[in-house]
Amino acid sequence: MSTIKNIGRFLDQPRLVTNFTQKIPPLLWGAASCIVLYDTFNAPKEVRKKKFIQSGLTMLGAVGSSLLAPAVTTKLFKTAPKVMTLKEIERDNTKYISEFLHRNNTDKNLKKILNKAKKEVLSYRDISLLTEKLRTKEGKKLMQNLIPEPENVTSKDIFSEIGRLSVFGLIPVLGGIAGGICGDSIAGENCGERIPNKIKEGTYQYLANIFLCNIGAGAALSLMERSNIKSKSVRAVGMIIGIIITGVIAGSSIANYIGKKFINKYFDAKDSSEKTRTPEPLDICLHSDDIATVAVMSGLKWIEPTLPALYSISGYRAGIGYRGKE
Repeated sequence: MSTIKNIGRFLDQPRLVTNFTQKIPPLLWGAASCIVLYDTFNAPKEVRKKKFIQSGLTMLGAVGSSLLAPAVTTKLFKTAPKVMTLKEIERDNTKYISEFLHRNNTDKNLKKILNKAKKEVLSYRDISLLTEKLRTKEGKKLMQNLIPEPENVTSKDIFSEIGRLSVFGLIPVLGGIAGGICGDSIAGENCGERIPNKIKEGTYQYLANIFLCNIGAGAALSLMERSNIKSKSVRAVGMIIGIIITGVIAGSSIANYIGKKFINKYFDAKDSSEKTRTPEPLDICLHSDDIATVAVMSGLKWIEPTLPALYSISGYRAGIGYRGKE
């Protein structure tokens, strides 16, 4: 158990989370560019220009909006986590450590690691040594200041957190659809014929892979909160079960029903008896963002920066109107 806890502390270091947050945008744009180039050169030569425009603008909409989503949700929801700057982290760590060293006698190794913590990311070995050495009341307080323990989301905050994560996931889906429509328009495609599939795929991605999963996790968390269950591991398992029931099992059926009964009717789509969209390997992989949801609701901070990358995949698939392969 101590090993798992130390791994969590290592990953949740504020400096490491901030570094990770700063590296996500260039990494995401780099991966997105590779996908656009792959799609372009994988298309027949005569339509590569059109494919580049469509794929490029769709990706621009999906990725760009996913990177804007954290700022939007931070303004809308009080549960949004605050990411400190490196300068703020160095200032606070220096203060906490200097005060601790002034009041306590420490051995050479511990002092070296604490001084390192002022400006650098600590290794797992460093974290393990700090956990072992800082066992006094003041030592534990220092550890909490340097690497705050994850806080369980309470029933009071559950629905706000569900709302935040649901809006977070909706923004890239809408951005992908908008980018896809712009790409089709500039490339000379008939937008009217392609919009229904974009909205149906967006509905599928959002309901099956994002929103209903959040509802399932939140409902399970609410029940466990009312049952006074405090164990983080039990709460995590309960939320995963809620995700499986509402998102993985029911989400696909609900999304397909809405697509056939409402979206086709609204857009007067001719193919109202289209093949039902069924979950595929990538859809199943996209449920990794649900594991991220569980982690975020459980208070883990290092997961949060990965959400734009996970949600932008759903946004891109919505934007190209993907409806499954034969």
